[in-house]
Amino acid sequence: MHTWDEVVALQRTARRIETPCGAGALVWHRWGPQDAPPVLLLHGGSGSWTHWVRNIEPLARAGWQVLVPDLPGFGESAAPPDGHDADVLPAWLERGLQTLVGDAPLPLVGFSLGGLVAGLWAKDVPARMARLVLVGSPGLSAELLPPLDLRRWDALPAGEARDAVHRHNLLTLMLAQPASATPLAVALHAANVERDRLRRRRLMLTDALRPVLDGLRCPLHGLWGAQDVLYAHRLPLVEQALSRAPGFVSLELLPQAGHWVQFEAAEAFNAALARALSRPASHAA
Repeated sequence: MHTWDEVVALQRTARRIETPCGAGALVWHRWGPQDAPPVLLLHGGSGSWTHWVRNIEPLARAGWQVLVPDLPGFGESAAPPDGHDADVLPAWLERGLQTLVGDAPLPLVGFSLGGLVAGLWAKDVPARMARLVLVGSPGLSAELLPPLDLRRWDALPAGEARDAVHRHNLLTLMLAQPASATPLAVALHAANVERDRLRRRRLMLTDALRPVLDGLRCPLHGLWGAQDVLYAHRLPLVEQALSRAPGFVSLELLPQAGHWVQFEAAEAFNAALARALSRPASHAA
């Protein structure tokens, strides 16, 4: 997946489904047969389903029904009417998932904000979680990081100058290698940040996920870019936090990859995710 045309083609192969979100709709995308086992992918902040463009087809080819919503307040989905942070999103997702798959437990894969949302969802509806895979999730520490040099793009007209800022911001926060900030990465990021309507998020800067992990009994896996700027110089914190969970199974650190690891190191990530999804529950501690 290297071009915008390929992303458009991928989107056309999905079934688009809408479920309620306040007065508007929560938009879901489904790939694969409806009778295949479902797996749910939750994107990160200022994102959309396109955070997973390099991962959807491998999962569908492996026999999964791949469900990927635009989280409330992002992409095509309406903003939630009851708040502006991760804690209000699980209820709308659960309501939608009831329509799509009923009460069936399924594996959840949550990237960044989506990992925090998945953890809070697991606390509220533990029976929903067959397995949880956290990818670069925040909420593991209240320690404040030094400010990142993220630059304003919204005062610039569309074009090369704005794209240069998007590329800079991608390499500051999302990607570790300059070669990873491809024209496609910039185009996806630009389209996503311009549709972010949930900009008062604060739980990502806290340790809100740590107490949730204490009671998390479903199999838990972590997939992290070893150069994730959110955990620079403190990667041991990730295993310390995840291993608190009674169901902790594994943590894989993918070298030469940053925060958006499933895009930057897609081949290695897809292999690691396949391993996580296939591990028997009996491996859980």
